[in-house]
Amino acid sequence: MTDFVRLVEVGPRDGLQNEKQSVATADKIELIDRLSATGLRTIEATSFVSPRWIPQLADAAEVYAGIRRRPGIGYPVLVPNEQGYARARAAGADEVAVFAAASEAFSRTNINASIDASIERFRPILARARADRINVRGYVSTVLGCPYQGAVPVAAVVDVATRLYRLGCYEISLGDTIGVGTPRAARALLRAVAQSVPIEALAVHFHDTYGQALANIDACLEEGVRVVDAAVSGAGGCPYAKGASGNVASEDVVYLLHGLGMQTGVDLGALAATGRWLAALLGRETGSKVGRALAEPA
Repeated sequence: MTDFVRLVEVGPRDGLQNEKQSVATADKIELIDRLSATGLRTIEATSFVSPRWIPQLADAAEVYAGIRRRPGIGYPVLVPNEQGYARARAAGADEVAVFAAASEAFSRTNINASIDASIERFRPILARARADRINVRGYVSTVLGCPYQGAVPVAAVVDVATRLYRLGCYEISLGDTIGVGTPRAARALLRAVAQSVPIEALAVHFHDTYGQALANIDACLEEGVRVVDAAVSGAGGCPYAKGASGNVASEDVVYLLHGLGMQTGVDLGALAATGRWLAALLGRETGSKVGRALAEPA
């Protein structure tokens, strides 16, 4: 296995969408530009969902138009349906992501549609993306637990991940939306999904509700995963999942990876500084232990 791990920075989208306070468009643009200077290869910039559902990202087109896109960095955006895809393409997006839940209860509560119906919505998106030569990433949420139905069968996760992959998603991110997973459960789930989706096409996305995210990531790395989602300063969560804390902090993940001898191409100091800048902007202490440690005088 390669020792390079690609970090997918989801702070500008999954982080900011769960902030109660409004973040100015200019600040969102500055956040992405700061992240672009850290060595990250993938930065999820925003989401073209209905402003009625996530008003925090109502300025998606303005943000995408304002960022300084650097060569070698991908700036994917989340789209829920064909309308979102059309808006994203009009804004200049050249990579998109779609999302489905492994929990029927979560799907119906979150988007008022069954899992089957949600996946059917993606068929025209994937068809248009193929015609446009646009890469599509797939997210599967609630893979290790659901706030409404509790445990989620592994078979359900395998089914949704496989369907998205066969539809044409080049990569499937497995999301522990409410952060209840442990290393043993995460490893078992990954092994099961990898029977149907190549490990090279799988990513992991952990929230840190119970402080297990780094341990879960370590277990998945041992199984061969080389793509990890994280959010600078540990921002974010899920606005529809009660009790879900923020994503695992990108700074903490990079520190772990470098300690394991993995390569990321990320400047940890620059990333930690960006995390502290974001925390100050949001008026709270940084959610990154590494960010705090690096800020302390020697």
